[in-house]
Amino acid sequence: MTASSLSLGFVSAILPDASLDGVLATTVDLGYDCVELMCWPPGDADRRYAGVTHIDVDAIGSDEDLKQRIANSGITVSGLGFYPNPLAEDESLASAAVEHIRRVISGCAQLDVPVMNTFIGRNPSLSIDENWGRCLDTWGPLVEWAESHNVRIGIENCPMLFTHDEWPGGHNLAISPTIWRRLFSDLPSPHLGLNYDPSHLVWQMMDPLAPLAEFSDRLVHIHAKDVTVDQDRLDDVGILATPVEYHTPVLPGRGTIDWTAFLATLSDVGYQGPVCVEVEDRKFEASPELRIEALRLSLEHLRNALPETSAAGN
Repeated sequence: MTASSLSLGFVSAILPDASLDGVLATTVDLGYDCVELMCWPPGDADRRYAGVTHIDVDAIGSDEDLKQRIANSGITVSGLGFYPNPLAEDESLASAAVEHIRRVISGCAQLDVPVMNTFIGRNPSLSIDENWGRCLDTWGPLVEWAESHNVRIGIENCPMLFTHDEWPGGHNLAISPTIWRRLFSDLPSPHLGLNYDPSHLVWQMMDPLAPLAEFSDRLVHIHAKDVTVDQDRLDDVGILATPVEYHTPVLPGRGTIDWTAFLATLSDVGYQGPVCVEVEDRKFEASPELRIEALRLSLEHLRNALPETSAAGN
C-alpha cells in the first residue's frame, strides 16, 4: 500500500475464543493489514461482543515479549478497544469503566498503539443536557490522560439503544453531528476524536457521507459495518421503536451503504487511517468457520471498493 492509502482491518470481538496469537495469525492468513484488539477486563461480558479480551492491559508489564510478538506478526494494531458505559447511572459501574479506560490508554502507550476506542456513555434515563455536565467532568480528565500518553481516543457513534435496559436514551451520547460539534467545542483537544461507523447514521436516517468533511480532523478510526432497514417494518412501528425492530446489521456489501463512495470520500477528506470490519451479522455467528468466512467476504468487498490509490494492498 502507498503511504496515503487506507488500511483494511477488523475488530477482534468476532473471534472471542481465539488467543492473541490466533487473532494475529488469522489477520495474516486472510490478508488484512491491521486489527483492533479488544481489551475488556477478563470475564466482563454483559452483551453480545462484550467481554472479549485479546490483550489484558493489566498484564502488559509482565508479558515481556508481547510487543515483539505483535511486531513479528507484521500486523499493525489499529487500536485497543473497550466499549463500556462510563456515564452509567450506577456510579460503581461507571467508575470501574472509567478506571479501565485509563488503563487501556496506558496500554496503548506501552505498546505504541495510537488509538483507544470506546463510548462516551450516557445515563439513559436523562436527557442529553442533563448528562452533559457529568460527561465533561468525566471526560475532561480522561482526555488529559490521553494527551499525557500521546494516545488519541476514538469515540464510536453507536447510540447503544437496542435493548430494553438501554431505553429510552441509550448508553452513548455521541451519536450525531450536532452532538459531536458540541463535544469537540467543550473538549477541544485533538486527542479526542471519532471512531466513525457509517451504519449507525443510516438507521438513524442520516447521511453517512455528509459529516466526513466537517469532522475530517477528528476521524481517528473507522468501523466498517453495513445495515439494512426494513421499510415495511419501519412504516409499521416508526422510528421511536427500539431500532432492532426495523434494522439489521450485515456484512459490508450486503446492506445499503455504497462502500465505493464511502471509501472514496474518506480519501477525499484526507483520512489515511484504518478501516476495520465490525462483524455483527447474525448469519455468520454460528461457528468459527462462519466467522472467518464473514471476515473473508468483508475484506473481498472492501478491497474491491477501495479508491485506486489504495487498491494496491495485499
